[in-house]
Amino acid sequence: MSATISGLGLVGLAFLTATLSGVFGMAGGLVLMGGLALVLPVQAAFVTHGLLQLVANGWRAILHARHVRWPIVGLYALGALAIGLVVVRIAFSPDRRTLYLLLGLVPALVWIPRTWLRLDAADPGQAVLAGLLVTGLNLTAGAAGPLLDIFFVRTAMDRHAIVATKAATQVLSHLTKIVVFGLPMIATGAKGMPPWPVLALAVTVSMLGTAVGGRILDRLDDVNFKTWTRWIVTLIGLYYLVLAAQPGS
Repeated sequence: MSATISGLGLVGLAFLTATLSGVFGMAGGLVLMGGLALVLPVQAAFVTHGLLQLVANGWRAILHARHVRWPIVGLYALGALAIGLVVVRIAFSPDRRTLYLLLGLVPALVWIPRTWLRLDAADPGQAVLAGLLVTGLNLTAGAAGPLLDIFFVRTAMDRHAIVATKAATQVLSHLTKIVVFGLPMIATGAKGMPPWPVLALAVTVSMLGTAVGGRILDRLDDVNFKTWTRWIVTLIGLYYLVLAAQPGS
């Protein structure tokens, strides 16, 4: 695959996944992480994913800033910082097969019956727990949207508040991922990373995709929003389990 085709593929993937996340508040991150892991070393995929999702989520949080529940975001940050320090300490980095296995299992979380878990991100203690668990999964599987969703399905927030607040929390998770996996790469000259012009273009189209996703979100009702989210992430997860089972993955 030529560098030009690879670069255009990354830019297109950035737009599509930012649009998907702009609609459902997750799913885009799952698709992007898996796609990057196909063409980049795992550590570089983590950093690239973090950069693109940082911008996409940050821009989404800005576009919907009036809907963000900032107290939840602040408490989430405490948990994110704590788990980030732990992962740095143990220097964890999965191989490609482990990554796809984890990405494939993550969507199963959306099928956990609500009666089994009574989690609510609006509760201060559970907001901290969300930061700890969601960022931890982000640092091991690369994406954690379905787990984050569990903390929001019982909230009294509407779809705009859910998407906006989740976006703000994911800015913190992806920033943590960039620091944890990016700092060790500095010593090697950031080998394996896409060229900076490609990254800059991908960041730009991520912002455009986020805006397009927001327009689509306005056309959904709350019932369809939650139903489509569950099935989309499930199909994505099944695909990753197939990849994990392939010889030499």
